[in-house]
Amino acid sequence: MKSSVRKINIVADSAIPFLRGVLEPWAEVRYLPGTAIAPEDVRRADALIVRTRTRCDERLLAGSSVRLVATATIGFDHIDTAWCAAHGIRVATAAGCNARGVLQWVAALLAHLSRTQGWTPADKTLGIVGVGHVGSLVRQYAAAWGFRVLCCDPPREAREPDGGFLPLGTVAREADLLTFHVPLDASTRHMADAALFRTMKPGATLINSSRGEVVDTQALLASGLDCALDVWEHEPHPDPELLRRALVATPHIAGYSEQGKAMATALAVRAAAEVFGLPLDAWYPPAAAPSAPRAIAWSELCATIGGAFDIEAESLRLKNAPGDFERIRDGYAFRHEYF
Repeated sequence: MKSSVRKINIVADSAIPFLRGVLEPWAEVRYLPGTAIAPEDVRRADALIVRTRTRCDERLLAGSSVRLVATATIGFDHIDTAWCAAHGIRVATAAGCNARGVLQWVAALLAHLSRTQGWTPADKTLGIVGVGHVGSLVRQYAAAWGFRVLCCDPPREAREPDGGFLPLGTVAREADLLTFHVPLDASTRHMADAALFRTMKPGATLINSSRGEVVDTQALLASGLDCALDVWEHEPHPDPELLRRALVATPHIAGYSEQGKAMATALAVRAAAEVFGLPLDAWYPPAAAPSAPRAIAWSELCATIGGAFDIEAESLRLKNAPGDFERIRDGYAFRHEYF
């Protein structure tokens, strides 16, 4: 006798790793390219599992039966959270999942710049804008490596007035390397603008692995500042001149570690488990190794990071084929976190 219990209906981004086969015992799952998910695809869906490439707003969701939007990303600027809340749709993110992956990208960049420019951490002041999941790790490791570290985080400063946070202008004026780790919202869109660039030291380097729109592309080009970028305005079509001029350019893969991606998918699955009562509340991809955080000395980092993540090769790959931004990103071989 067939069960009368209806399977839930889920639409998922086909590029999300480790997901296929996990929900199928309880759900009908349709896998689609994230940019191709359309209103007719979600009309009868109970849940969406997406990445940043799917804009989840009234245009997509109006008239649908969606109860959950789970994004396998830390950012959620692709989701109209206010509209979802007003229409009873729960939004779940994977906050913090890829923090160590981004730390690894920053570490690889710093080691690359140190080697190619001939400096050591003791020579440099690192400014960190946004001291959340990622920024906190960058602060911890960079200080241990010997950088002078200055931090700006207005929301945290309001909560922690004695936390040692400084105004953005102060950090920008003193930093040799200024790295952004902020979410994208009204307060951070074009946070790095012409006025900020005018305060930065000649020869300073701007680093962005948060969201492309945090940096005003045209103002950055006009400033003449050096930059290293993983994220870009108008992705997947970065400005050609900015791509050419960047010291390092990668296609939004800073957080693309095996463990980060595994945890992102796990958190999306767990959100579905909670909403729909599935026995997957502690699920983690069995094929993925768990993260194993540890301290690493600067000397060991410089000796080993190239074997784990050749950031120079990845940059050349994108610079040589800018039209392949999305293909490179979707086909990226996830790095293994080793610290």
